[in-house]
Amino acid sequence: MNYSDILIPERSLSNRVVNIAIIMGTSWIVAISAQITINLPFSPVPITGQTLAVLLAGLFLGKNLGAASIAAYLAQGAAGLPFFAGGKYGLATLFGPTGGYLFGFLAAAYIVGMLSELRYQRSLFQASSTIIVGNVIIYIFGLVWLARFVGESQVLQVGLYPFLIGDLLKILLGIVLVGGSSAFLSRNNSTGNLV
Repeated sequence: MNYSDILIPERSLSNRVVNIAIIMGTSWIVAISAQITINLPFSPVPITGQTLAVLLAGLFLGKNLGAASIAAYLAQGAAGLPFFAGGKYGLATLFGPTGGYLFGFLAAAYIVGMLSELRYQRSLFQASSTIIVGNVIIYIFGLVWLARFVGESQVLQVGLYPFLIGDLLKILLGIVLVGGSSAFLSRNNSTGNLV
């Protein structure tokens, strides 16, 4: 027996390894979903799949792992991996016109995760409300930041209105995924067979 066996028990170490794997895996899922983009000719902000991935990270992983996953995503993109929408990367993207949305992802994952831990996803109504709250948080960060680049008079036309239908579809997909996973876990938990 050595000091590491006492200070870092094997079980604790395996939990840390699992948590790191979850964080990194989720950050890569967000990065992959960021490549699903629809560029709009009148806006520097593309429609992407990453918003849904960010909100689901908070819902399924909770505030700490969810936010850590998004922090890892942001760090990897800032460090030069092509993780941001459309394969973009670097500090110029992180602090460019869409940077507020990126930072909003971190806040949204944390708040959605906190609400999830408080059991605000027990019903589809609660899950949808939680997802909507997450979207609002992303928009607050994104629009405030984007206004610096396009001006306050244009920010809603460029950074909000074009995305509402897409966000509605992502919210509906998120509700379906949360509802399906809840039914799956309830069914398997009642039989004692967790995956």
